[in-house]
Amino acid sequence: QVQLVESGGGLVQAGDSLSLSCAVSGRTASIYVMGWFRQAPGKEREFVAAMRWSGSTTYYAESVKGRFAISRDNARNTVYLQMNSLKPEDTAVYYCAADRDPSGSIRRVNGLQYDYWGQGTQVTVSS
Repeated sequence: QVQLVESGGGLVQAGDSLSLSCAVSGRTASIYVMGWFRQAPGKEREFVAAMRWSGSTTYYAESVKGRFAISRDNARNTVYLQMNSLKPEDTAVYYCAADRDPSGSIRRVNGLQYDYWGQGTQVTVSS
């Protein structure tokens, strides 16, 4: 089993930055890809970013490319999502997710591909 706990959400103004953290515990050796997703009220869950658990390869949704950055601290078993130049449309509950499948690329944009999920953290961007 793998446990994921997000933190770092909050209320910010448009143009501000915010950093989310995802603390990972349990059988971390089984993780192959980590992802961030978000879900705004009344909308479907949306892929944001992904990266290999044991590498540096990253992949981003077009809507956040150039503004958001996913990173990892293996020593702390923590994955981060640095969000810059935030926009009101970035308002959502943000979730981190872990996938154990070692096959294929990291372009896992479908939430159904992931095995474990955190509880989410709210990010609200005011205009």
